[in-house]
Amino acid sequence: MHNILNEKKNGFRAVLLAGLLSILGVTGMALAEDVHSLRGAPELDVVPKAEPMKKIHRDQETIARDYVLQPPLIPHQIRGYRIDKNSNKCLSCHSWKNYKQTGATKISITHFETRDSKQLADVSPLRYFCTQCHVTQADAKPLIKNRFKSVETLNNE
Repeated sequence: MHNILNEKKNGFRAVLLAGLLSILGVTGMALAEDVHSLRGAPELDVVPKAEPMKKIHRDQETIARDYVLQPPLIPHQIRGYRIDKNSNKCLSCHSWKNYKQTGATKISITHFETRDSKQLADVSPLRYFCTQCHVTQADAKPLIKNRFKSVETLNNE
């Protein structure tokens, strides 16, 4: 008798579950029809043409910063630079050892500190991957309109 009741409960649960899934499926289809992309309706059979790479000047003057504590922008091409756990091309010019011979800006003393402000003899692992913070400047129009204004005092240096 106990097995019969369990079978009926399981059968009822299966019917209930199937009913709920069908209701959710219909509701999901209705919701999916109301979803619209901000980019409009995409053509699924059309492959968009990639935009050309942005022009990055080979070497240019130091680029002004737009806000306090902004990491300096890179005023030269870095395509092909190797920056990984075994090598950092940036340090071949910007290290304290090499900056005078190359005429490059030397890296900040802050790049030798650990999380708990301990001074290291070499660049901290936190600051080793330069392109986490520093980026090249490109001739590129803004992606969206904005009203951003640089900090005035920075432009008067």
